[in-house]
Amino acid sequence: MARRAVAAGVTLLFVILLVVGVRGCLDSRQEQALKDYNRDVSGVVQKANENAAAFFEGLTAGGASSTDLQTQVNQLRVRAEGQTRQARDFDVPGEMEEAHDNLLLALTLVEGAIGEVAERLPGALASDANAAEEAVTQIAGQMQAFTAADVVYSQRTAALIQQVLDEKEIGGQTIQASTFQQNLGWLEPDTVAGRIGSESGGGGGGGGGARGEPAPGLHGHGLVSVAVGETSLQPGGAANRIGASSSLAFEVALINQGENEETDVRVRVRVSGAGEPITVQRTVDQTAPGADATVSVPLGQAPPIGTPVTITVQVRPVPGEKKTDNNTQEYTALFTRG
Repeated sequence: MARRAVAAGVTLLFVILLVVGVRGCLDSRQEQALKDYNRDVSGVVQKANENAAAFFEGLTAGGASSTDLQTQVNQLRVRAEGQTRQARDFDVPGEMEEAHDNLLLALTLVEGAIGEVAERLPGALASDANAAEEAVTQIAGQMQAFTAADVVYSQRTAALIQQVLDEKEIGGQTIQASTFQQNLGWLEPDTVAGRIGSESGGGGGGGGGARGEPAPGLHGHGLVSVAVGETSLQPGGAANRIGASSSLAFEVALINQGENEETDVRVRVRVSGAGEPITVQRTVDQTAPGADATVSVPLGQAPPIGTPVTITVQVRPVPGEKKTDNNTQEYTALFTRG
């Protein structure tokens, strides 16, 4: 009888240890699955952040034709689609399903916005100002998707992942933040126009009411000088001889001649007279009344060599600017082999 009792006790102990071991193994596997999911999300969001940064950088780089820029943006759209597909294939623990649904929503918003912007770029960069204005407004509307994606990801995906990890008492985990929207200025059509080099509208402006209404007082800039390396360009009929290179940049000096601070001031350089004109643009974030500012405007490609060209440099008018006869200067130039 005693032997039976001992055997029963040993059997019971074995069963208890087996159950505890199995439960511990399951708990360990569940914990690892949650950690793996967080790692997978962090990886795809980091890639999506990099893709978004490349998207905004490409829009402001200048030097590319509308067709080339559209091609570049479409390539980033394809990359974004791949990131969404990658996320759809994740092994998602049951506790993370709601977080995952919101992750897919955020990535889809970014993917869709990049594609919509690509579709509208040729119109936004057209010489027809009215058509360009409509396309620029549509692009600014699409930029809201990047902001929305950041909100969805931070408030739902990241927050829910953190909640599950806390409930399971899983520490030591880093949750990747999203930076899909690079700058809220992209939500304003005037800012978009300035950054992508569109013919739509004017420059940024100097405060004031809603929708970019100019503040009271004088507004405007004057073009002071233009230089390429050590060569200061001189207006008039004589050709300015400039050593050509693929990294050539125009150093443009301007002065705020108004009574207001101005923001997103566009400076445009156009090289024409030899083949397809080259137009590039850079934006001065802010100028102060009476203060000088200098901006470097890279040409972005090798210039035409050995043929006289006209270089037109313009400080684009800002809202409220009435005197514009000192905003633009033309220079005759000849690019030579360095």
